[in-house]
Amino acid sequence: MSEPSIFFAEVNERQGVFHRRAFLLGGFAGVGLIALGAQLGRLQLLESERYTKLSASNQFNFKMTPPPRGLIVDRNGVVLASNRPNFRLMVAKEKGLDARATLKTLAEFVPLDDGRQARLFREISNAPRKAPVQIMEDMSWEQFSAINIRAPELPGVTADMGEVRVYPYGGAFAHVIGYVAKVNKTDLTPSGPNADPILLNPGFRIGRQGVEEAFDLDLRGKPGAQKVEVDANGHEVSTDPAGDIKAIPGKEIVLTLDADIQNRAMEVFGAQSGAAVMMDCRNGDILCLYSGPSFDANKFVRGLTGPEYKALAQYDHKPLFNKALTATYPPGSTFKTLVALTCLEHGFDPATVHVCNRAWAWGGRVWHCDKVHGALDLKGAIAQSCDIYFYQAALTVGPDRIAAVARRFGLGDTFDIGIPGQKPGLVPDTAYKKRHFPKDPVWHPGETPSMGIGQGYTHLNPLQLCVQAARLANGRKALHPRLIHSVGGVEQPSGAAFGDLPFEAKHIDFVRAAMAAVTVSGTAAGLSDMGLGDIKMAGKSGTAQAFNYASGHGQHGATGEWKYRDHAWFIAFAPVEEPRYAVSVLVEHGGFGASTSGPLARELLRVALLKDPEIRAKIEKPMPAPEIPQVETDPDVVDPPTPAAAAVQTAQQQTTP
Repeated sequence: MSEPSIFFAEVNERQGVFHRRAFLLGGFAGVGLIALGAQLGRLQLLESERYTKLSASNQFNFKMTPPPRGLIVDRNGVVLASNRPNFRLMVAKEKGLDARATLKTLAEFVPLDDGRQARLFREISNAPRKAPVQIMEDMSWEQFSAINIRAPELPGVTADMGEVRVYPYGGAFAHVIGYVAKVNKTDLTPSGPNADPILLNPGFRIGRQGVEEAFDLDLRGKPGAQKVEVDANGHEVSTDPAGDIKAIPGKEIVLTLDADIQNRAMEVFGAQSGAAVMMDCRNGDILCLYSGPSFDANKFVRGLTGPEYKALAQYDHKPLFNKALTATYPPGSTFKTLVALTCLEHGFDPATVHVCNRAWAWGGRVWHCDKVHGALDLKGAIAQSCDIYFYQAALTVGPDRIAAVARRFGLGDTFDIGIPGQKPGLVPDTAYKKRHFPKDPVWHPGETPSMGIGQGYTHLNPLQLCVQAARLANGRKALHPRLIHSVGGVEQPSGAAFGDLPFEAKHIDFVRAAMAAVTVSGTAAGLSDMGLGDIKMAGKSGTAQAFNYASGHGQHGATGEWKYRDHAWFIAFAPVEEPRYAVSVLVEHGGFGASTSGPLARELLRVALLKDPEIRAKIEKPMPAPEIPQVETDPDVVDPPTPAAAAVQTAQQQTTP
């Protein structure tokens, strides 16, 4: 019997295959583990900072915050435009937001009627994703706290504190400073400063009119950001003040205006329609630039209702219209000062006498004057404002010479004062007639007398009339008005740096002396006395026709329907001997200039003079010291000398040989 044989070949083969497979799989696993370790090492060691930032970005967000808008102050540092805290309510368009339901819920805490809810719903629907839409501002503390307590229940709703522009003096500076308002679609541009994303922030405002518009980029500043912690859905959980990026405030703008004079102008004008401009005769600084009646710029910041804007727009005194710069009027008799100067510059004898009998026949018609002035020379004609004298004086020099002199005094010109809106008006000459009247291009002799009394084609604005008065008062410099003193600490050029007046000093002195006579014995007799001691005022009144009396619409003086009355002008400067301040005042449809505008001009000059330290020193003269009464003494009683006197006596005794 043979022994059994054992064969290991099949077993060994299967075992070998297993070992090879195990080794191969182990190799793959090892390579995988090495690769995984290397990747983990790279992530942990080399890119940890990057992923830390990505993680933090999921945890924290930055909310862009508008910068504080730059301050606007007057020449003495009085704040004219600033910012104040403002509780505001916003809703951001988020995924799953039911805007209608959210607005209805918010209406339980803040006043939101159905019409306002409908408008806000459209704004939220049209807004970009996560872009907040402002629902309300200037909330009370109670409203603000009530919404903040319920914030977790109101997704997309934010109640926070921002800033809003405020104008402490309301309407006094509204036309000069302007106002700010929400950004609209027309403000946005594809490139440039108005493409900045900050414009889309609901708390941002852009300048409208005046200084706010002209210097908007300087006033804006640079935005900052607030660091906030958010949850997985992007909802704000908490804030991290340490990580905030602070905004850079806008530049401060200093104006040459004086708040006291500007406010006084608003007070004395009251409900009257018109304008007042005052300049420093030494450097051209504008101290007052008032247009009235005015409006409250604070209401425009919040946004006017339809009825409010309609009431302002339809009021016949036009409170939205800047009458100091934009409106032009015939200058009336204030223009006679320049007609007189033109005559003197071209050899006219100031002793020439013309007789005024209230009517003067010339050129096939009769020319009229307010009253019978009798025989007058040039100085008397300025003082009494005789039309008949200046009809004839204008004819001796003609329109071209008068226009050339008037333009040297800033009439018919615009000035770079930093804000827009000026209208150049018109100083006519023969070339103007040829350009604008092709059917009748010839300047007729009968058109010159009207120009001689500031009527006809001549139209000017109150700023130009103030420049005229300031240049006459200065006598040497062709002053330019300056409204902006500095921007961000950088001072602007002085208004005295524009050359000299090309006129003989004696001729300007003659006109100034005649203007002094106006307020002493002329049409504005009595206005010279300002109640400031020896300080006196010189001026020239003007009554300008708004309509032709023959048409049946015009009303001479202050009678009849308001809109048909004459305009009342007055230009003045003070003190007479050494002029410092010049002013022009217009009262729309105010009648006679001497009785309506003259007292206003005097009051504004009084304020300026009383604020001038050198002028006050002259006014506030010290009283003479009272005499010390002599006391009778007994000659036998000798008072002991004072210590000082005893010391003197001792010194004298020591030096006596």
